[in-house]
This record gives sequence, C-alpha cells and structure tokens, in this order.
Amino acid sequence: MGRDILGSAQTGTGKTASFTLPLIDILDSGRAKARMPRSLILAPTRELAAQVSESFETFSTNHNLSMALLIGGTSFADQEAALDKGVDVLIATPGRLLDHFERGKVLLQDVKILVIDEADRMLDMGFIPDIERIVSYLPVMRQTLFFSATLSDEIHKIGSKFVMNPKIVEIDRPSTTANTITQRLVRTQSRKKREMLRDLLRAEQLQNAVIFCNRKRDISTLLSSLKRHDFSAVALHGDMTQSARLEALDQFKSGEIPILIASDVAARGLDIPLVSHVFNFDIPSNAEDYVHRIGRTGRAGRTGVAITLVATDDDEKYLAAIETLIGQKIPEDTASLPARQDAQNTEAPSEKSAKRGRKRGDNADASSPKSAENSNSRKTRSSSQDQNTNKYGEKRPPAWIGTSFQDCDEVPAFLRRSV
Repeated sequence: MGRDILGSAQTGTGKTASFTLPLIDILDSGRAKARMPRSLILAPTRELAAQVSESFETFSTNHNLSMALLIGGTSFADQEAALDKGVDVLIATPGRLLDHFERGKVLLQDVKILVIDEADRMLDMGFIPDIERIVSYLPVMRQTLFFSATLSDEIHKIGSKFVMNPKIVEIDRPSTTANTITQRLVRTQSRKKREMLRDLLRAEQLQNAVIFCNRKRDISTLLSSLKRHDFSAVALHGDMTQSARLEALDQFKSGEIPILIASDVAARGLDIPLVSHVFNFDIPSNAEDYVHRIGRTGRAGRTGVAITLVATDDDEKYLAAIETLIGQKIPEDTASLPARQDAQNTEAPSEKSAKRGRKRGDNADASSPKSAENSNSRKTRSSSQDQNTNKYGEKRPPAWIGTSFQDCDEVPAFLRRSV
C-alpha cells in the first residue's frame, strides 16, 4: 500500500526478509539511473549491512535487480564503479554513505523507499544525527520503514521524525527472550573465570559457540588463553580491519573455527546459522544487550543454550536488571560447576603447608604424636607469620611475582585490569 511502517519483533524472527522480499517485488519494474539509487537501506554496522546484502542476493536470484554495498574498510573505487552503473537497492552504513554523498558520487533524490534497520542500535551508536541529515536529502514523497528490536518511548519519539502516520507492527512484547533458548547462570570468581569457561566448553555438547566480552582488550586476552589450551577460536571486534572481520566471520560460519569471541558488534542482527551456544563471559551492563546476545542462538525455531558467568557484585547488579527486563529468573546451574573446583579449594591450604614444610627442611615423622602436637602448636601460633615472612622474619614476595599475568590466579585484579 506504500504506507510508512514502524516495526518491531524479537531478534531472529526474520525482520530482514520482511522488508527485503516486498522491496524486490516493488522494484521489479523500473530501471535505476546512474548514481541515483531507487531504494536505500541503512544499517548501523558493517556486518549487518553485509548480511542484508547477502539476503538481497539470495532472494533476488530470479530478478534482474542491481545492488551496491557502501561500508567502511573497503575500496571507494569499487563502490563508485557500482554506483556509476546505477543501482536499484543501495545498502549502506551512515558514515560511508555521507562520504560518497559529499564527494558527489551518489544522489538521493530518486529514492522511493527508505529502510532504517536496527534503529535502537543506531541510537546507541550515536548515528541518529547522521540519519536525520541523510533523510533531509531524500524526497518528501517516499515510503519509510523503521525497524527496531524494541519500541521504547524514545524510539517512538525518534521514529516520528522519519515516518508519517505509520502502521505499527509489533510482534511479541519488547525485550522477551525466545523460548527455544535454555538460559543458565554459573557463579564463579573473577580469577577463576577463564578456567571455568574452559571447563564449560569441554563439558557442553558444543557444536559452535559465540563468547561475548565487554571490552576489546579482554577479547585478545581470552583468545590467547583459549589457544594456549588447544581451543580453536577467532576474535571479532570493532578495532579489527574490515577484511579481518569478514575473514573471522567466514571461518566461523563455515565451521572451520567453532568458537567466536566477540564484542557487542556481533550481538545485533547477525544471522549465523546453527549456533548451539552463547556464553556471556562478561555480563552486559545494558540489560537489553543480553537479549540481543543470546538471540544469536535458538534462531528460526532451533534450540540453543545461553550460559552467563557471574563473578562480582557489579555482575549481580546487572543480573538483577536483566531478570527484571526479561520478566524471569535465570536458573543457576550448579551442576556445571566442575567437582575439581571444590577439591582444589579444600586441598589447596594443606598442599601449601606441606610445601612450606619441605622448604624449611621439616622432616619430622608425621606419625609421631609429639611431632604432630608440636607441629600443630607451631601452626596455631605463627600460621600468619609463616605465610607472610621467611624464617629470618623477612617479608615474603607475593606468589605472583615472576609469573605470567594471564595464567597466575593470584595476580591482583587491579594489575590484571591495568595490563
């Protein structure tokens, strides 16, 4: 009917197809002019834009329609050559589109249909001013489709700038998680998180997995740690070049590498088939990001598992916000805690005492009642001194001195963060 649309649906339900298929049908008649695209699709990230282009190519196999993809990290010359031929569908990120517009390589006055995808992500990334500028170059008489994973009051307010008297299509309530996803919670300690993750990766019936971290530097640290323990993994974050990002995604999608360690750049809209597990190595500070992260599994009716590690008081605070948002408690999975963790916690003190005894040359017969009594009394009187000083009364250096920051569990947390 040509009416503007304000649409929202759960992640993984096919929003891309919902606008791509009608778009192909509408554009099937007519022809594009050089540098004057007939339709425009805006996406917040390179990966999302590339995914939309893949969907368009798949769906338009039997149609004679042209398409151009304008994203950062790729050649301007190739993109300009495609625009010069004329395109029916232009798929772009806001920044790269404005770059071409300012060079005079693309004209927008012939755009009949505008699609703004993942609008809530656009808002988070600060792209709304760029979109307002782009829309000012478009003809007033057009159809606009404004899609968002959630329709908050703020999104409604922003959407009103771009759509006129829209038809609102909202599937399911905002911020719900798919019932095809089994959610679990594992509590651990900050210094034990990497070890716990490795145990879970080994214990689960894992086909492949996406592991989310909050910070880019933590991705690199975790990647190195997993590789040292013979896991096949690859990283994906915003500081990587576009070619490296595409290569990482291709390796993961093809099954060549089963583990993808990613920032939230992979949390929105990416359709990676048959992801069996999602791990929140770091719990997201934004509750809605949790919904998008675990939405990488359990897509299109398939089942999946989402496991979140909780280690600090801040994690508990973020967890409470997530459970409030999704309207349910995430079950705590004590069965996933490896039994050897408890064994280590209980045996570690005695092992350390034995090692200290050997270093002091204490060869007394442990079976002797007198020796045992003297030993117990010495431990009672000076256990703290033995742990912190040597036999000359000099202060012992911390146990982590001279060890690898990444592997030693006793390195203070503030030093791990600074490194």
